[in-house]
Amino acid sequence: MTTVLERGNKMTPKGSKSTSHGAFNFIAGKWVRSPKGGSFENINPATEEVIDVYPDSTAEDVDQAVKAARKAFDSWRKVPVAKRGEILLKVMQVLVSQKEEIAKAMTREMGKILRETRGDVQEAIDTAFYYAGEGRRLFGQTTTSELPDKFSMSIRMPMGVCGLITPWNFPAAIPSWKVFPALICGNTVVLKPASDTPESSMRLVKALEEAGVPSGVVNLVYGRGSTTGKYLLEHPGVSLISFTGSSDIGSQIGASCGKSFKKCSLEMGGKNAQIVMEDADLDLALEGAVWGAFGTSGQRCTATSRVIVHEKVFKQFEERFVDRVKKIKVGNGLKDTTEMGPVVNKGQLEKVLEYIEIGKNKDKARLLTGGERYTEGECAKGYFLKPAVFEGTPKMRIAQEEIFGPVTVLLKVKSFEEAIQVLNDTAFGLSGSIYTRDVNRVMRAIRDMETGITYINAPTIGAEVHMPFGGVKQTGNGHREAGTAALDIFSDWKAVYVDYSGTLQRAQIDTHD
Repeated sequence: MTTVLERGNKMTPKGSKSTSHGAFNFIAGKWVRSPKGGSFENINPATEEVIDVYPDSTAEDVDQAVKAARKAFDSWRKVPVAKRGEILLKVMQVLVSQKEEIAKAMTREMGKILRETRGDVQEAIDTAFYYAGEGRRLFGQTTTSELPDKFSMSIRMPMGVCGLITPWNFPAAIPSWKVFPALICGNTVVLKPASDTPESSMRLVKALEEAGVPSGVVNLVYGRGSTTGKYLLEHPGVSLISFTGSSDIGSQIGASCGKSFKKCSLEMGGKNAQIVMEDADLDLALEGAVWGAFGTSGQRCTATSRVIVHEKVFKQFEERFVDRVKKIKVGNGLKDTTEMGPVVNKGQLEKVLEYIEIGKNKDKARLLTGGERYTEGECAKGYFLKPAVFEGTPKMRIAQEEIFGPVTVLLKVKSFEEAIQVLNDTAFGLSGSIYTRDVNRVMRAIRDMETGITYINAPTIGAEVHMPFGGVKQTGNGHREAGTAALDIFSDWKAVYVDYSGTLQRAQIDTHD
């Protein structure tokens, strides 16, 4: 995932103003300016044009947002869960009515193609629908007691104020993964979105406002991760931090939360691989690898940044894969014919180009196609890259480190066992896939892949909202987002015992002679 210390946004002087709604934070149910903060520009990565100017929020802004959330918490946690679910259902309906408008705004500010931004909004719609249903569930457990005339059960309790720090690559879906389960569990939230995608977050919060979320329950503060994000992380009024971003920043957040005893959920990096065995459907595997590697310009934590291919089909797969990648239509994501848009900002462009140079000069990998910035035509202005394919070996830096751009490396193996070993040989463990017709290999892959998500005859991308999302090793800290698993992030279990015996019953006392 991208780091929370966002790159590429030009900070503008204090007092810079904009007439649009985007220039305001949302605190205590009102759209308000940051009176003392600076500002930053929201830049279209396809054109480098300034879309709008947003506040770089101060510690005072964050404090006001947290105080508003804490004030609202006492009443919101007492709202019946079914009622909270009804509000999320209304949010879903608002998002459905505004889907195309939100998708176009998202494409303008972060670059990915309209088919993908529509999918991003649809995921937020699906997430709202899913957690609205939890308004009629939010199940605990009832169980027997070891003592007579005693009743035992467990119930979920809200945490308090949740600080949510979200990235730019899925600016509707990922905030929805955090905001909606947090609200259904009875929490209040302060959302700090990435500075590359402020409008997408504003539109999500406006949908919540339109749906009738009470004042102070949802708050939005813009700004950089190194300032606004840090203020939110360290605020004593915040009970929980949910972060999606790089492993380096996530480890710092985890350490800070440990010191202050905040609950912490971290969803971080990946170095995902697709295995192509000699018995695979090569047509299917080819399309899966292209989509997995270059969807969202490779800017997904689940992107296919390694393709592990059996030596018996390696040459055939390589030739076909490179030929298909050369034909990818790169351009402005608002055009229906575009297959891949720009990377999100100048800093990300420079990072990807640096890794391409590492691949060529330090790793001595063979660059098969791409890896250059466009210098002419409609892509000459903007942060456009020609999708890059390397042939290399497993220990190269480009095969070990998360690049987060349109770059993948082909790796040749001699056996299924070697393929699994290579797939597992990274610091990350988010997503992995295998293409094979052998059911025995399928079952061993499911058992042996060190990943939180495993795909069979499908690419490494494509998670669904009702399934747990997350990984192992440096990909996360053990929590999972989405599905019922997210409820364990945003709630605490309370064990309840009701003794109706009318006598003192001593539990955990040995009564046997």
